[in-house]
Amino acid sequence: MIYDYIVIGGGIVGVSTAWQLKQRHPDKTVLLLEKESGYSRHQTGHNSGVIHAGVYYAPGSLKAKFCKAGVAATMKFCDENQISYNQCGKLLVATNPLEVERMHALHQRCIENDIAVSLLNQQQLKEAEPNISGLGAILVNDTAIVNYQQVTEKMAHKFVELGGDAKLEHRVIRLNESEDKITVDTLHHGKPLTFQGRFLITCSGLMADRTTKMLGIKTDFQIIPFRGEYYQLPTQHNNIVNHLIYPIPDPKLPFLGVHLTRMIDGSVTVGPNAVQGWKREGYGKINFSPTDVWQMVTFGGFWRVLKKNIATGIVETKNSLWKPGYLKLVQKYCPSLTINDLKPYPAGIRAQAVMKDGSLVHDFLFAQSPRSLHVCNAPSPAATSAIPIGEYICDKVEQQNA
Repeated sequence: MIYDYIVIGGGIVGVSTAWQLKQRHPDKTVLLLEKESGYSRHQTGHNSGVIHAGVYYAPGSLKAKFCKAGVAATMKFCDENQISYNQCGKLLVATNPLEVERMHALHQRCIENDIAVSLLNQQQLKEAEPNISGLGAILVNDTAIVNYQQVTEKMAHKFVELGGDAKLEHRVIRLNESEDKITVDTLHHGKPLTFQGRFLITCSGLMADRTTKMLGIKTDFQIIPFRGEYYQLPTQHNNIVNHLIYPIPDPKLPFLGVHLTRMIDGSVTVGPNAVQGWKREGYGKINFSPTDVWQMVTFGGFWRVLKKNIATGIVETKNSLWKPGYLKLVQKYCPSLTINDLKPYPAGIRAQAVMKDGSLVHDFLFAQSPRSLHVCNAPSPAATSAIPIGEYICDKVEQQNA
């Protein structure tokens, strides 16, 4: 059997794409391949569960466009499929004069991105959040929280209901493209299995650069893993905040900073930081992969990005190893927390595409061949934006096959 479409990757972007392909083309065969025993086992299942409103993104960028559409689409999907979410809103808190200045610039960006926000002064902030200290804040009402694993699993279920073919525990080991088809070699419990398709879409996240290399597609980027470490507050602090609490980010840095996040299960997490990862799928306390490290250190872009961000990297690493330093980041706006309030919580890994010149790819990045399309970088808020991203990928596939 030759499938019309094969999609690699069972995270939320891959599942959304497969589901929407099957919706558009009910008469065509679609195969979804995932190497794990379930969906959303990597980036999708290790994030903060936030449905982002799109505050930070450059007007006109794909991130801004997808996020704006993704908020509405995600909430609508949850409403239609009885998935719980909580539109609790988010406060971006300024704690010093420099952050107040940045807050006003960020407020202007919200206006340019057509996001409904309000500016709160110090007194209004205290009334909204008695346990939070700051000089002012931006209130973003559209922000919500959800369990993205539930969302992904529901999409996968709907994909199969439509007649889609989903195969878990199939690790892709080789790809080959000929004039009339794509051949995908996999391992399933150690047994080699081969699938063929007329067109291939890869949404492989942390392995995005490796799937392009399997087909010999020349690219000038590599995936560099950044580890985001979280803590969880004890249950007596489940009501410490009413909203999500974020710092005002430094626009020179690629990450948002440590924040307090209400989770859909009622708990509150602290994080993430952003430290260099030494294993692409390293979620434990100590993680090191010789293969991943070798590929990283032999890539010139890694050393260039390290040089550009060495001071920040040292601080992040210090705070990762020294809990009081991590605590200080959150005490800046929530001074009542103590070191005993920071309980263990699973880490996440961000698949960051880095170019050879050391620049970080902040927007979506794609690569293609005559019979394939590859999502090379799907940055946050990819989970929020998964439905419009899937729609965009389907459009590109149809254009490429016109």
